[in-house]
Amino acid sequence: MSLRIYNTLTRAVQPFDPLEPGHARMYVCGITIYDLCHVGHARMMVAFDLIYRWLRASGYRVTYVRNITDIDDKIIRRALERGIPIRQLTEEMVAAMHADLDALGVERPTHEPRATEFVPQMLSMIGTLENKGLAYRASNGDVNYSVRKFAGYGKLSGRSLDDLRSGERVAIDEGKQDPLDFVLWKAAKTEEPEDAKFASDYGPGRPGWHIECSAMACALLGQQFDLHGGGADLQFPHHENEVAQSEGANGVPPAVIWAHNGLLNVDQVKMSKSLGNFFTIREVLARYDAETLRYFMLRTHYRSPFNFSDVNLDDARVALCRLYTALDGLAVPDDIEIDWTHPQAAAFRAAMDDDFNTPGAIAALFELAAQVNRSASLADAALLKKLGAVLGVLQQRPRDYLQTGSGMDEAAIEQQIAARAAAKAARDFAGADRIRAELLAAGIVLQDSASGTTWMKA
Repeated sequence: MSLRIYNTLTRAVQPFDPLEPGHARMYVCGITIYDLCHVGHARMMVAFDLIYRWLRASGYRVTYVRNITDIDDKIIRRALERGIPIRQLTEEMVAAMHADLDALGVERPTHEPRATEFVPQMLSMIGTLENKGLAYRASNGDVNYSVRKFAGYGKLSGRSLDDLRSGERVAIDEGKQDPLDFVLWKAAKTEEPEDAKFASDYGPGRPGWHIECSAMACALLGQQFDLHGGGADLQFPHHENEVAQSEGANGVPPAVIWAHNGLLNVDQVKMSKSLGNFFTIREVLARYDAETLRYFMLRTHYRSPFNFSDVNLDDARVALCRLYTALDGLAVPDDIEIDWTHPQAAAFRAAMDDDFNTPGAIAALFELAAQVNRSASLADAALLKKLGAVLGVLQQRPRDYLQTGSGMDEAAIEQQIAARAAAKAARDFAGADRIRAELLAAGIVLQDSASGTTWMKA
């Protein structure tokens, strides 16, 4: 069974057949870096980290590009609010992003280009579009893309120009020939800081958001590559405009397959600062461990809407504890290769090859964990850990994970366990039961075995 991926462009699942055999080239739209990353960003980053990991596990050499937008109206505004240079703001936010994503086990891409590093390539592409009659200089100094001159506009989002016209508003003082046209180069405004301005034949200004990704993808992956990803909210207009720019300039579609992750809701409602249900990754990690958050996101198929709630996070931790409990106390070897003929490994692979079906893959992990619980097989336990690594989970020492977030000092817990053992030795069973109950009330579960008593977070 070979890997099959749902292609937003064709509205169908299709085999993954790289343009260059054995080499997968993937571009994913990263974030506009003016603030801390939120859980919606985490959802996207984990989704495409999963795809990156599975492509490599499937034997492909992968060139993964995930950009950073480091020049934008919001970035300029935030830098001015804080009274610092744009570069200082973006460096600070990139460092914070890396810290958050490292905690979530999101691996660094092959390339992480910043928009400001590729302005010459963007200007070159804009020049090509102008020479082909697809771009024009507006009266306000901007350079715009002429949407109606690109015959395929709307094919990615499934929107026709007539549909778009029905909801358009007349552009006023924007210098656009048509309200549907979008900006490729934004002329600098007098009041904007100097570090927001770049020199060009069109005068000082900065690139539009859409041209950034087209130019960076082309520069690092070529005019055509295998997979382009991003959040479902980017399908239109951002990715639609990328298609128009890249295909308009180069004469070939930029990506063979377009993949979009489902959007995040909080308690079934779209996350929004105005609704007060907006959470940064750091706010969530102050209450839950990072692996629980990652596993929680993997339990939902990447294309499905994702519902974020404390109840679901709590349930995810309980489920992940079950997997770690199967590994707890076993001397699991690390030096094994995955035997893909093993029934659970084969089921895991079949699920992942079916458009990265993580719920199916996780079901295979639980079947394998049940076998480990019955047999204590080190081979099965090692396979469980190796398959978990493909998803970016189950790599901690089991006891460390099971005790994460207890909220109590470990030495104090051990003192209570010793006091309980002494009470039992003195046949003070009521006292021993009282200590167990007190620990349970504090969120600590005791586990007795022939080798002694251990504990875990409830």
